[in-house]
Amino acid sequence: MPGLYRVLSNHWINKTETSMKNPLASLMQQAQQMQENIKKAQEELEAEEIHGESGAGLVKIVMNGKREALKVSIDESLLKEDRDMLEDLVAAAINDTVRKVAKLKQEKMAGLAGGLELPAGLKFPF
Repeated sequence: MPGLYRVLSNHWINKTETSMKNPLASLMQQAQQMQENIKKAQEELEAEEIHGESGAGLVKIVMNGKREALKVSIDESLLKEDRDMLEDLVAAAINDTVRKVAKLKQEKMAGLAGGLELPAGLKFPF
């Protein structure tokens, strides 16, 4: 019977190894696909132009998805105003645009998590 035991246990080990390799290969393929999707989404986000403003549109900022300012527009009426107010409006417009970039990034990346259960506080992508 020791020979039969060895044959059965070898068969079981080979079958277990094969069944473990297929899910692992599938998981690796899914991870690679997710990585490609993340890269594509990041490239699309970087190319986006996001507009922010303050002072009811008197100061406008255009920023890309990398949070780089591309354009700043200041209404001429503000150039005659108090410098402190102008600086506050520029800062507010920048902050408005940065929030919009972050929101757009979150929206684009949310679908890519694909049902992954991430721990609380962990943002995706890492």
